[in-house]
Amino acid sequence: MSTTTTSTTSTATAPAVAPVPDADLRAFVESLAPAQGVWVDGAGRPARSGRTFEVEDPATAARITAVPDGDAGDATAAVDAASAALAGWAATAPRERSEVLRRAFALMVADTDRLAGLMAWENGKALADARAEVAYAAEFFRWFAEEAVRTEGEYGASPAGGTRTIVTHRPVGVAALVTPWNFPAAMATRKIAPALAAGCTVVLKPAAETPLTALAVAQILTEAGVPDGVVNVVPTTDAAGVVTTWLEDSRVRKISFTGSTPVGRVLLAQAAERVVNTSMELGGNAPFVVAADADLDAAVAGAMVAKLRNGGQACTAANRLYVHADVVEEFTARLGAAVEALQVGPAFADGSQIGPLISAKALAGVTRLVDDAVAAGARVSHRAPVPAGLTGHFYAPTVLSDVPADAEILRTEIFGPVAPIATWTDTEELLRAVNDTELGLAAYVFSRDLRWALQTAERIDAGMVGVNRGVVSDPATPFGGVKQSGLGREGARDGIREFQETQYFSVDWS
Repeated sequence: MSTTTTSTTSTATAPAVAPVPDADLRAFVESLAPAQGVWVDGAGRPARSGRTFEVEDPATAARITAVPDGDAGDATAAVDAASAALAGWAATAPRERSEVLRRAFALMVADTDRLAGLMAWENGKALADARAEVAYAAEFFRWFAEEAVRTEGEYGASPAGGTRTIVTHRPVGVAALVTPWNFPAAMATRKIAPALAAGCTVVLKPAAETPLTALAVAQILTEAGVPDGVVNVVPTTDAAGVVTTWLEDSRVRKISFTGSTPVGRVLLAQAAERVVNTSMELGGNAPFVVAADADLDAAVAGAMVAKLRNGGQACTAANRLYVHADVVEEFTARLGAAVEALQVGPAFADGSQIGPLISAKALAGVTRLVDDAVAAGARVSHRAPVPAGLTGHFYAPTVLSDVPADAEILRTEIFGPVAPIATWTDTEELLRAVNDTELGLAAYVFSRDLRWALQTAERIDAGMVGVNRGVVSDPATPFGGVKQSGLGREGARDGIREFQETQYFSVDWS
């Protein structure tokens, strides 16, 4: 842990910690055959280069295992398999594709404990968060199992008469999927499920921090009956090399990326070279607005979820809290008390609620943002205790008060358990501050006056707004942002449309 973080972090007696994950979890990791972790054409293999990279436990900085470090050759082999399987999978009856996805849902739910343990180990998230993610991830399989059979089309006479128009939808083709480390199961299933439902085949590059979860998802799909070559996985530390190989391959017709806005811009420029169909779910800077008349119990509960789910490492996380001056003191006291009561520690510690950040780099970034805010006039009003002796990338959940309007922490995606609070009194000034960002993914508004809340929500530049609730994610809703937070939507009917192209037939009946 860095000196800066230690000097500003409260300590507590260490809870009882399992020295290592249990034998069953270790056996589960071995069953994934991580040494054969390039998953192509229904089977695992080493990387063609023979190289591997290590997967680290962010709670201890200890090695979990090593997986193959795929390269351009492995990327091409994955596309070879996906391309060969495309015609057969696209021609598979929608009901059959649906049943495969439904079986994947059932298998994932049945294996909740092992999958949650795996994510807690390689990602560091608390076990409660990991179990919630398994349920969320599995739900994408169930939702798109249902969407797969809801085929839609149109038929009608042309306005001029004499001909008939038939409109249908077809799979876009081989889809390249790039997923982040913060929700390694859900971000994979949120892309794989609609792609398969639409009749596409996929090549997946998971984050280097969390490749094991992707391999577990691939094995679940294989057990569910996905044919060889339909789903392929290439773990790698050379993300740019692998993804560029895919974007330069004429057989790849779709890229779906979840990650940072800067990387998204690069991929959009590359995709433009061949005019590749793109979906981008990028960064966020979500405002959390508390009105003077808000139910403070509900607002605090919502803030705890919106800010601290997954340790704040979520693109939808409440990034900046705007609390009306009339209630800011009471809201801060209540939120602070809830934050101070949190138990920080490794996922396998008894009662742990907040795990580590994903890496030393992430820890350094959050530490710098808080230090800079304090130097600019903010103050640490509340902080959770952190047990002494932890060796991982832990940062104490923190509430910052009196944050200056121009502080960098209000303009940068924090991706950590820090809640900076600013005050407001005038709605117009509030909206100017809320919308003064290039990002627009999520937002939250709390008020007993539903009319005011909805009017305010409509004026916020965000793709999703939670009104009196701290969660906006749901497989049945269109997830995505505006401005530089992305293009396209995931989930709902929109999610399957992202993997389809529209085709129409003009039929002469004369």
